[in-house]
Amino acid sequence: MSNRDRAFLDVPRREPGYRDRAERLKDWRTIELPFEPEALREQAARCMDCGIPFCHGYGCPLENLIPEFNALACRGRWSEAWDILSSTDPLAEFTAALCPALCEGSCVAGLGGEPVAIRQIERMVVEQAFRLGLVKPCPPAVRRKEAVAIVGSGPAGLAAAWRLNRKGYRVTVFDMAPKPGGILRYGIPDFKLEKNVVDRRIRIMMDEGIEFENGVEVGRDVSARYVRDRFDATVLTGGAREPRDLTAPGRDLNGVHFAMPYLAQQNRRADSALDPDEAAMVARDRSVAVIGGGDTGSDCVGTALRQGARRVYQFEIMPKPPSQRLPENPWPEWPIVLREAAGCREICERRWSVMTRRLEGRDGRVSRLHACEVEWKPDASGRPVPREIAGSDFTVDVDMVLLAMGFTGPGRNRYAEELGLERDQRGFISRDESRMTSESGVFIAGDMALGASLVVKALADGARVAQCVDAYLRGKNAAAAG
Repeated sequence: MSNRDRAFLDVPRREPGYRDRAERLKDWRTIELPFEPEALREQAARCMDCGIPFCHGYGCPLENLIPEFNALACRGRWSEAWDILSSTDPLAEFTAALCPALCEGSCVAGLGGEPVAIRQIERMVVEQAFRLGLVKPCPPAVRRKEAVAIVGSGPAGLAAAWRLNRKGYRVTVFDMAPKPGGILRYGIPDFKLEKNVVDRRIRIMMDEGIEFENGVEVGRDVSARYVRDRFDATVLTGGAREPRDLTAPGRDLNGVHFAMPYLAQQNRRADSALDPDEAAMVARDRSVAVIGGGDTGSDCVGTALRQGARRVYQFEIMPKPPSQRLPENPWPEWPIVLREAAGCREICERRWSVMTRRLEGRDGRVSRLHACEVEWKPDASGRPVPREIAGSDFTVDVDMVLLAMGFTGPGRNRYAEELGLERDQRGFISRDESRMTSESGVFIAGDMALGASLVVKALADGARVAQCVDAYLRGKNAAAAG
């Protein structure tokens, strides 16, 4: 191995790569390969141990102590590396699998070369920690009398539950789905996050004393007032559920589906048989168009191919990102460059700057997509808007269309409606600087407050709302005692 002090100069960045395409399309297992031990040591040695680690303070929403766990991983000191990582990242197995590595965008080594492969090093720390039995249930030594309800078991809810439980509170997590995990279980495909990873973490949390009430929608199965009165504080973490819709003619044809129900039907197969509506979403032998070029669209591409789609197209209205960071996008800002998401590493016709104009049908089912190319030009206010390029019209024959165009807000929430929680101009439930809503003792975290974002940001927000709940309950107790 190269001298560690010069490794960032002498050792090129390498990643462990992916399973063979022909092999991985036949199953749902994760597509990423792990680092070999020597390769891991060399890549971890590339960390410069910067005086000011921008990866930690600027890039990472969780403020992970990245140089510290890199150095320990380089030396194979897994127990200490895990202690450092888990001190800031309560659910590191999820960020290691799903985070786009915001830290790497602000890695100092990336100023004059390639950044350190931080996410892959983190992934190996997590895998070694579980392999060596370092990740164990750790119930709090002392239980407090206060009880906290978490409504929603996605990333923000799990992070809040974990931290509050560690502080000794009695935590109950409610979720309308059959099993805990939220988007981790029902939205993200197995080829990115295998569900045994979710199950493993839920078992640990249950062994630590967290209670999960699944198949329960607060506001329908139990009233919001009942939960408010039974618990000393409540945290809402319902996510951003309202999808952006397509306004083109033909939207109401059969075979046009939103992305999240489509992804969920595949993930639910392990739990129960599909109902007729879900079975109609399966892409086997179909020609599929995915509208939307983000991570959710990519997940749809990979899922459709594994379900046996005949052909898959992906259309994105935004321009194709550059291959290199542009001058107006300087370090340490997140580099806005072309990335190949997991699903798009498969066989797919992917096009940028494309707008869907209308959908055509046959016997009530979508049969053709009409689109055109666009260019982005400023309108009278200076805001860029898409303009059709004359003569660029084209059509593709499809019999399934998946809408992965993002989300516009949290959508309907029975809890919020029953208690009359205030909303902002965007339709999101309002919260103050302490992350509390207009109802005292009711907090909000994750995509439900931030808008659709990254798993790592939802985790970070959930962890921070736990601190706010703790401060609120301690302050309440102090006031009562005084």
